Amino acid sequence: MPDGQVIGQRALNRATLARQMLLERSALPVTEVIERLAGLQAQTPHSWYLGLWNRVAGFRPEQAADLLPSREAVRIALMRSTIHLVTARDCRWLRPLVQVVIERGTLGAFGRDLAGLDRAEVAAVGRALVEERPLTPAALGARLAEHGRAAGWGERPAASLAQAIRMWVPLVQVPPRGVWGRSGPVAHTSAESWLGAPLAEDPPVEDLVLRYLAAFGPASVKDVQTWSGLTRLREVVERLRPRLVTFRAEDGRELFDLPDAPRPDPGVPAPVRFMYDFDNLFLSHADRTRVITPAYRRQVFPRNVQPCLLLVDGVTEGVWKIVRDRDAATLVVRPFRRLTRAEYTEVAEEGARMLEFAEADAAFRDVRFIAHDSDETPWTAGLR
Repeated sequence: MPDGQVIGQRALNRATLARQMLLERSALPVTEVIERLAGLQAQTPHSWYLGLWNRVAGFRPEQAADLLPSREAVRIALMRSTIHLVTARDCRWLRPLVQVVIERGTLGAFGRDLAGLDRAEVAAVGRALVEERPLTPAALGARLAEHGRAAGWGERPAASLAQAIRMWVPLVQVPPRGVWGRSGPVAHTSAESWLGAPLAEDPPVEDLVLRYLAAFGPASVKDVQTWSGLTRLREVVERLRPRLVTFRAEDGRELFDLPDAPRPDPGVPAPVRFMYDFDNLFLSHADRTRVITPAYRRQVFPRNVQPCLLLVDGVTEGVWKIVRDRDAATLVVRPFRRLTRAEYTEVAEEGARMLEFAEADAAFRDVRFIAHDSDETPWTAGLR
């Protein structure tokens, strides 16, 4: 395609699905998949495993679970100040780049409680505490508040002090938190201590933009900013322009992409996928119409609920949840429209496979459909 050519919504959809490994499951090692995805949003302990199952051929939970105690991958606050699963290698350069994002969000919420504190002093105390042994936010805050009273910091809310360390010290959540089939408190230590290596000094933001385009392009500058939480990226993209190709969306927006990135024919079929609640696919563009349908936007979801979404032909066509009753696991699916017979069969078959993965210990499994015009609402997240 020549620069500036119009690219349609379906072509955008297929390009993004291809890079997100949702057109065809990948045979790559899990660590390489995580890096090609530019990380996997993972603020819930386990639901992100389904994101890898959707993308990796023959995926088994231990392929990802073992990466956490071996320190090959970590769960850490990154883009948009949300928890992501990234490889140790990516953690070292991504975390410094989004420091400003994490500071902006934290100071917006807790800045009044932290006013007047010496950043270097507080960070040093907090780092020493979490490097002595991993601490929960509550335990860290209590220790900091006690220290602060003796050190002349005044009476500061313990929760705010814990947030200051999350902001000023790169904290990773340590296992067993996040390990499939296990549980544990949200305990943190520093990334440097956990990984045994310093973070990168002044990594180039251009690398972040290129990694984003490889995983989510073609995309606009605003899309990159939405995904990363960073602002003023127009000048960065302009510096990269000679290395990129450009398109026009149907509404006239300029979109950027890597010259050799996959852009499949819009007619390529997209398989049914049961997406987890915080999948990258839905949270990484300012304009999400390449995957989000008008039918989704007409739904009324409870406040603070992120539903698990069903993809049919590459776009959002329903919601789902898993209901567990002792040894029985039922996948409940509510489409947004009446499915064709072929679509119904594909959803049921893929749902049965997903249920076998997600609820492997269940003695009985079933897939149940709710009529698209029913009042029943399976909004809540499926995987726990």
